[in-house]
Amino acid sequence: MKAVTLRLPFRPPFTTAPMLGALAAHAVDGLERHDSESGTHTRVVPAPHGAALVSVRFAGSDHVTATVRASHRDDVPCVESLVRRWLDLDADPDTVDAALSKHAMLADHVAARPGLRVLGSVDGFETAVLTVLGQQVSLSAARTFGSRLVSAFGKPTGIDDLVTFPAPETLAGLDPLIVQKTVGLTGARARTVQALAEAAADELHLGPDADPEEFRRRLLALPGIGPWTADYLAVRVLGDRDAYPSGDLVLRRALGVKTAREAATASEPWRPWRAYALFHLWTGQAFL
Repeated sequence: MKAVTLRLPFRPPFTTAPMLGALAAHAVDGLERHDSESGTHTRVVPAPHGAALVSVRFAGSDHVTATVRASHRDDVPCVESLVRRWLDLDADPDTVDAALSKHAMLADHVAARPGLRVLGSVDGFETAVLTVLGQQVSLSAARTFGSRLVSAFGKPTGIDDLVTFPAPETLAGLDPLIVQKTVGLTGARARTVQALAEAAADELHLGPDADPEEFRRRLLALPGIGPWTADYLAVRVLGDRDAYPSGDLVLRRALGVKTAREAATASEPWRPWRAYALFHLWTGQAFL
């Protein structure tokens, strides 16, 4: 179908630079493109009738412009809802900022970046696999691994040479040794990818409406997935605004603490908005 352009309103303020920076930093070649000059991010997203392409641009102080190319017109509302979750467009920044500004550790961060949003996910399985690929490596290396995986095992969309992220059934059916050699992973990481794919193909629900307890329990039962990964995915995939990966190294550095327990203790006053606090602290470290 022809491209449909949507105007997606949000409640200001919205400090957009960190969101654009996060989109650029996580962009996987072959799956998405980022144009920093125009502030436009383009990527493949799943939709009921097949993969769709969406380009988002932060065009004004109170809305995002989304251009959607879908296989069927009925997919447009689905893509619109997906984009709103992905970019956290339904956030209430006044409530969040007022709550976090009360705390000395966060007040300056909130003042510098009012309306900071939490980056979500367009596909829980994709986000989970890319998170596994990024364990214990740089973000640049993780993007390289993701691009290799998409190039080798994704399916062409027929739109702008972009491809879909491999389905759980596709990765589950592969010999981990093939994934290891093709992507450049360690053997253990390749086995984690396959275990995750097998679980997702076997009714592990990786979406915003998943049961949080089952989501965490089943993830932690997989080899190579620990509390940090489960907590991080709760933030990105479930949209849990109180989820908080207390063991994160950058977070602990920002807090000036050494242990996950100390980081967790420091976060208690920030409930139920710890995910926003997390992104403020991460963003503060990125801008140092």
